[in-house]
Amino acid sequence: MGSIANGKEKRQERNFLVKIKLYGELIAAGFCGVLIIAGWLFDRSNYNEISIIAYLFAFIIGGYAKAKQGIKATYQSKNLNVEMLMIFAAAGSAIIGYWTEGAILIFIFAVSGALETYTMNKSHKEISSLMELQPEEALLINNGIEERIPVSELVVGDHILVKPGERVPSDGVITKGQSNIDEATITGESIPVSKGDDDEVFAGTVNLSGAIMVKVTKGSSETLFHKIIELVQSAQSEKPPSQLFIERFEGTYVKVVLITVIFMMFLPHFLLEWSWQEAFYRAMILLVVASPCALVASIMPATLAAISRGARHGILFKGGVHLENLCHLEAIAFDKTGTLTKGKPEVTEIIVKDGFNQNNLLWKVASIENQSNHPLAQAIVKYTKSIIKEDLLHPDSLEDIPGLGVIAELNGEQWKIGKADFVGKETAEGFANGKENELANEGNTLVFVQINGELTAMIALKDIVREETKFAIDHLKKEGIYTVMLTGDSVKTAQVIAEECHVDQFFAECLPVEKVEQVKKLKTKFSTVAMVGDGINDAPALATANIGIAMGEGTDVALETADVVLMKNDLPRISEAIQLSKRMNRIIKQNIIFSILVIILLISSNFFQVLDLPYGVIGHEGSTILVILNSLRLLK
Repeated sequence: MGSIANGKEKRQERNFLVKIKLYGELIAAGFCGVLIIAGWLFDRSNYNEISIIAYLFAFIIGGYAKAKQGIKATYQSKNLNVEMLMIFAAAGSAIIGYWTEGAILIFIFAVSGALETYTMNKSHKEISSLMELQPEEALLINNGIEERIPVSELVVGDHILVKPGERVPSDGVITKGQSNIDEATITGESIPVSKGDDDEVFAGTVNLSGAIMVKVTKGSSETLFHKIIELVQSAQSEKPPSQLFIERFEGTYVKVVLITVIFMMFLPHFLLEWSWQEAFYRAMILLVVASPCALVASIMPATLAAISRGARHGILFKGGVHLENLCHLEAIAFDKTGTLTKGKPEVTEIIVKDGFNQNNLLWKVASIENQSNHPLAQAIVKYTKSIIKEDLLHPDSLEDIPGLGVIAELNGEQWKIGKADFVGKETAEGFANGKENELANEGNTLVFVQINGELTAMIALKDIVREETKFAIDHLKKEGIYTVMLTGDSVKTAQVIAEECHVDQFFAECLPVEKVEQVKKLKTKFSTVAMVGDGINDAPALATANIGIAMGEGTDVALETADVVLMKNDLPRISEAIQLSKRMNRIIKQNIIFSILVIILLISSNFFQVLDLPYGVIGHEGSTILVILNSLRLLK
């Protein structure tokens, strides 16, 4: 038990440290901005010494994280980076007396670094959410003696007891007992699965009804649930191509600027007969105007403006790279349950034998099913309450037969409600003169009602396709985007839903690992692939796709893993997000081209000695302001 407590304490301590790192840089950037304003006010009031002190603290507080990162990266890779250029440019600005410009440069990089750190550290939270679903202890049965032990100490061949309401601690097979198992964490399907002797169960799933004895077949590090966690971690550790390009580019950029600055300090003195003071002055101007402030401002303000606009329309982006990638989207995969469909079964049709009153019979069926937590039973109860406003009855007795249905006694009558096999398969197959086969082929689940041995009714239930699904899919297809549905359902049900949704292709009976494989296959055919889902089982596929999109009403893990969240479960917003991405990329290209042209103009003017430092700062900071104003157009 001590090891279990230690594990909880370590997890809490790790989460606390992550939070400190998560918000530390954001707070430092905020203080940096306040100190810059204070320094500027003191400078305007002729308190020059105090203003320099304020700027110096702004340098230290705002630049510490990026400076530490730059120096560490340079030491490890033996290669210069943009962080080092930030240090040199800020120091150069201070040397020639322009503290404000140097501090603003530090602030821009501090904000950028804080946002980057915030985004990267979100992965810790989602992994923690997954881990919380994994039981930390199991009830080991050894020679009839029960003992609570950490899950990590289980070995293959151990026998464990899983009581109703508990999560299964490890993958295994049932050796004794029957129960309904909620496998939503693995398959994503809302309807529990009946399990009995020799049936396989998975770690992280929920035992809903009877107690079961399970023989462990896999170690704690080899369970299917643990693999889901590993898949999420692995997919998120892969850097996008744009990030790799930036990392390759920054070393070359810094070297070129620094080498050019060094040349400016010496060569003009010997070749152009500049004075040493003039050469150093021009070199410092070059260091200031060549700093990438405008280039940084070309991307981040546009990205933040686009993210803000998306949030107002129910689209949450977790980073600019995901918003940028959306305009390149070529294929998109959808989970079925809770994404394309509502995720909850609904009554679609009721057939009652002649001579029986439908409302009266349905009222009694709901009275019996109200004693069950099964999703199908609750769907029947919900439907009945919507049309019959009377209080439900209480059955005299009730017995739940796992995987089949219920037997109840109500007002002296014997009731059986459940599958066709439960009430008599041959009788059930001919009950509705073939209508039952038609409903089953349409993806319905059939529940039969028998009273005193007489089959009296059939209730069809189905997971309904969302009203907006067809419109959203058709709109994506018009944009030339290939659509795919991934589901853990049977082939027959999947085919029916796929036809209703108008998707181009579907894959049925998919476990989380298989969903990941299908997404990987799509990535070999299409340059940019998105995955849309809402369940824990979708998390690995969401992380594997170039862009993960989660439904706002989905599980916490799906929301944390995804790159984009549709806060109101509004599928048509995907098309809107794509259009926003295209507009943002156009503005970013405009900003980048403009900022590069300004830098080239300033550098050229400096070389020909027609640019003084104040005008260089005005041109440099002015270009930054202009690209920010251009970016703010995205808010409209």
